[in-house]
Amino acid sequence: MRWLLLAALVIVLDQASKLAMDHVFTYGERVKVLPVFDLILVYNHGAAFSFLASEPGWQRWLFTLLGLAAAAVIVWLLRRQSRAEVAGRALLNLALALILGGALGNVIDRIAYGHVIDFLLFHWRGWYYPAFNLADSAITCGAVLLVVDELFRGRARR
Repeated sequence: MRWLLLAALVIVLDQASKLAMDHVFTYGERVKVLPVFDLILVYNHGAAFSFLASEPGWQRWLFTLLGLAAAAVIVWLLRRQSRAEVAGRALLNLALALILGGALGNVIDRIAYGHVIDFLLFHWRGWYYPAFNLADSAITCGAVLLVVDELFRGRARR
């Protein structure tokens, strides 16, 4: 249950930050925060790195379905574990909870607005990383933790 609560917290923080940015900024407005970091309000109609963003709209539903399918699989993975397994798999469960919250945070955007609200923009000497949001950050952190968990489990098996 605590992992689902963590996923819910990720969703709440993600949605609150997106709503705040959407109300405070106008589309395309950009504010320099640090020499390498800006806040900017942009809408992503595609997936990561604006993949398929220029398509006429079918991608909205494809990515919504993919996000919902990923969420269903993650909930199933979390629920099928016994209490002993949950205690021994904290890193894996943390990773899954972060991915779950991030995926559902972006699904909510796709359903409610038809796009994902992005606002974090990192750059260095003319190179710009695509803008992203807290949900994307949670998904990325979760994916890194999945790799770390697998490396630890592989080392423990040897």
